[in-house]
Amino acid sequence: MTEATKIDQVELGKGGPLVGVQGLGCMGMSEFYGDTDEVAARETLDAALAAGVTLIDTADVYGRGRNEEFLAPFVAAHRDEITLATKFAIERSDDPAYRGVRNDRAYVRRAVEHSLRRLGVDVIDLYYMHRRDPAVPFAESVGAMAELVQEGKVRHLGLSEVTGAELREAHAVHPIAALQSEWSLFSRSVERSAVGAAAELGVALVPYSPLGRGFLTGAFADATADLSQNDFRRHQPRFTGENAKANAALLAPVREIAEELGATPAQIALAWVQQRAQVHGLTVIPIPGTRKPGRLRENTAATRITLTAAQLVRLEPIAARVAGDRYPDMSATSEAREGQDRS
Repeated sequence: MTEATKIDQVELGKGGPLVGVQGLGCMGMSEFYGDTDEVAARETLDAALAAGVTLIDTADVYGRGRNEEFLAPFVAAHRDEITLATKFAIERSDDPAYRGVRNDRAYVRRAVEHSLRRLGVDVIDLYYMHRRDPAVPFAESVGAMAELVQEGKVRHLGLSEVTGAELREAHAVHPIAALQSEWSLFSRSVERSAVGAAAELGVALVPYSPLGRGFLTGAFADATADLSQNDFRRHQPRFTGENAKANAALLAPVREIAEELGATPAQIALAWVQQRAQVHGLTVIPIPGTRKPGRLRENTAATRITLTAAQLVRLEPIAARVAGDRYPDMSATSEAREGQDRS
């Protein structure tokens, strides 16, 4: 990809840095999506930078810190060219099934020091609260994150999986640059309140899983059978049993539109996210994850696709018909708290 074909840039939140209009989620380079090939993953990082992808997204929970360590050499080589995002709040233990959520001040301060060390940096460009513990007031958790900005350890703050009311409450404690939540043709609950609040506050939306964890690529004839034993999607409701069959049938219009435009289903799904954000007057930077340079280039090419009004109408009903929840346990997601959100 030449300099002329690099993806466009947008501002990451009001007053934030300029980043490529599409970022790169790095979770799968270390865990969750079956066996990884670190050589191919490194080549993917290089391909991302060549394509103008500058928002590089990780978290301390990915590989229990290994993903941050894996990214450290790339970060060191390209520190001035990238915007580095990582997250805290999900706590793991020796029990592989355990996922706790910690937002207290002591945990925030401890977590950032560990991430700084693993990443080999003095400052994190964008530091997210990965999940919300409603028992901890934003005055404490976001207040602790704000201290990190004042101390020069973090440049900008982000939240993940919060409601519109929670975003406004946190933003009142300290400006929030980015909201990271799941948003795709399969998952549109973020539109209930968070999208409107983000647009109102000038917060950029960073959709994770914009390809429905790969389902929207159309790659799965039988989702469970096509996934390796160590792929976490084997246990996700939308990939399981009758749900998987029902959801695969929903992809027909995605495939048809892809054929009409000479594109792939993945590109149609990504183009939809970009154009849906325009409807809400919102800055959006999707972070599809991949470990293959070819897929990276396929994803970034989606930024140059424009869907017609008629095509958007054909895609509109999909999310309402999806079978199964996003996770086996939805208690830590924004949807679990939407009933209390009156924004």
